[in-house]
Amino acid sequence: MDKIRRRPHINVFMILKVIGLLLMFEGVFMLIPILISWIYDEGEEIVPFLIGGGVTFVSGLLMNVFLPGGSSDMGKREGFMLTAFVWIFFSFFGLIPLILGSTQMNIHDAFFEAMSAFTTTGATTLYDLTGLSHTMFFYRCLMQWLGGMGIILFTLAVIPMLNSSGGMQMFNAEVTGITHDKIRPRISQTAKRLWGCYAGLTMLMALLLCFSPMTIFDSVCHAMGTLSTGGFSTTTGYIDEWHSVYVKIILATFMFIGGINFILIYKLSVGDFKSVWKNEIFRFYVKYVLFFALLVGVILFLQGKSTNFENGVIDPLFQVISSSSTTGYIVEGYKDWGAPIVMIFLLLMLVGSSAGSTTGGIKLDRILYMFKNIKNEIYRILHPNSIVPVTYCGKPVSPELVNKTMAFILLYFVIFLLGTFVMTLFGTPLSDAFITSFSCISNAGLGGDVVTNETYAIIPNVSKWILAFIMLIGRLELFTITVLISIGFWRR
Repeated sequence: MDKIRRRPHINVFMILKVIGLLLMFEGVFMLIPILISWIYDEGEEIVPFLIGGGVTFVSGLLMNVFLPGGSSDMGKREGFMLTAFVWIFFSFFGLIPLILGSTQMNIHDAFFEAMSAFTTTGATTLYDLTGLSHTMFFYRCLMQWLGGMGIILFTLAVIPMLNSSGGMQMFNAEVTGITHDKIRPRISQTAKRLWGCYAGLTMLMALLLCFSPMTIFDSVCHAMGTLSTGGFSTTTGYIDEWHSVYVKIILATFMFIGGINFILIYKLSVGDFKSVWKNEIFRFYVKYVLFFALLVGVILFLQGKSTNFENGVIDPLFQVISSSSTTGYIVEGYKDWGAPIVMIFLLLMLVGSSAGSTTGGIKLDRILYMFKNIKNEIYRILHPNSIVPVTYCGKPVSPELVNKTMAFILLYFVIFLLGTFVMTLFGTPLSDAFITSFSCISNAGLGGDVVTNETYAIIPNVSKWILAFIMLIGRLELFTITVLISIGFWRR
């Protein structure tokens, strides 16, 4: 007799109660911009954030208090569902101030903006940022900062009970890329330490920027937008608006840090320099950035566009780090550097930086695995009986992990092309659909021809929802979302 396939038992109430608790935290965070409203005498922004924070907090409280308790066990299925849905809930409640506030967005633009912020994509539907209030500038950067290190990582830090009930599945589902390093056996302790490093680096960057032409407000916003590699800024132009090499150096430094596996950053913070430099991916990341910065610099020199140290050395290095970290800050005139250099930047955005960082893209780890595997396959053609494994830091990597890596890269391009195709069905020009789909799955925020003044406002509303979904897939490493829509997930 054939086995009867039954639907698996999923602890839905447990998932909703945890989401409710997190919404309470989000509601509190949404009240912080009110302080900015008071400081800058922007009273019209207070009520929208009071309503947004109040509705979010009360909704979370009701979910947490009145839903049935049930079991506190959380398995793989619950971990995947919680990881995916908490980002959606955060974006839906996070859009309230954007609709009610001075931005007066419709629900399509507001959800796109909130999802773009939380996933640190950096794309915007705002036409003109010149009239944006300090409160809204701060709120957009705050959402990016929260999403940078990860909402689920924050969950694991504040809800210790999840340490033994699906915590590792949630950690792996959200922390980007292949990561081999751990700090402590308890995942909640790891989460707390990572958030501690993240907050400490943000404060350090804000302090360093205070010694630049930036105001304290600009410094804080750029610290949140840079370390999260989100790219929201308080200016409508380029980073050159501050006419400061010092600003570029500080931003480039912390964008580079944002591209490092944060577990390695923790090890650096406790003085464990040896194990960091021994890490193969970290060394590759350093060489990778320096190589492309040198390549761009040489091309600019040959084109006669390199006239001084700033535009010949600093600007190429800045733009390479900005692209590879998928932050999206730009220097003035970079679009005039020529098609070869623009193609380099697109490649850097596609690849991204290290696993376990705040960046988007495929990740250097997977690219390195892919090339090692290709090299081994070529060698096996010449030596059929040889056994040559892919290695990481001198140790062999399991074939299962290599296969998963190759499957991820293939799925990445499938989703990117599928998103492009679906957008064209709703009237988006092919070139615009292609570049925006690429930008959103890489969480890079690149505009392309469709975005006059870097805004996605003119894209059809249906396409905005598609792109928001693509951003989420890119932020949660593809498999987290795709497994939820697979038939096997819903079978026992």
